[in-house]
Amino acid sequence: MSRTALPLAVGDIAAFARVLRARIMENETAPSHLELLNWLARAAGYKNFQHFRATAAPKAVPAPAPRAPAPEPMDENRLKRLVRLYDADGRLARWPSKRGMQLTCLWTMWAVLPPRRDFDEPTVTGLLGAAHGFGDPVLLRRELCDMGLLWRTPDCRVYRRIERRPPPEALELLHRVRGGRTGSRPGDASVAGGAS
Repeated sequence: MSRTALPLAVGDIAAFARVLRARIMENETAPSHLELLNWLARAAGYKNFQHFRATAAPKAVPAPAPRAPAPEPMDENRLKRLVRLYDADGRLARWPSKRGMQLTCLWTMWAVLPPRRDFDEPTVTGLLGAAHGFGDPVLLRRELCDMGLLWRTPDCRVYRRIERRPPPEALELLHRVRGGRTGSRPGDASVAGGAS
């Protein structure tokens, strides 16, 4: 097993020598290896050798952060299927059966909640109710909370939208569903809430 080199640097070698000499003179026998290490560390200004080793050991160099994978091209057929779930007014007409499509559609529900505001439960239910046509705002509210897009207090009295940047597919869906109706773009504060 190889040992890690622990270089010792002292600010003043004369003071270091004085402290070390005093330690040697007050000891009647030759110090053990560990005693000598502790003396050297104390003479250099550390509490003991363990303290010196903890501060002098080279720190592990963190591995470089992995590169983000290149974004996959959007599946145009999937986007068309998602858009067909919405009516002409941009309301979610039906809840998709596939979980992946549900998660993407939840971003459009998230976008109808104004950013940086607290709401009570009836207000959130009303906002979500106006954004869909299948009559289950409670499902949408619960799914938004479970997905981490909507925060609520334990007693469910206060709700707040959590600011996040929608994934590219959700941004494109927002653009297609809302862009034709309101002319807003995915980067607009009204859609993305200024999230980054």
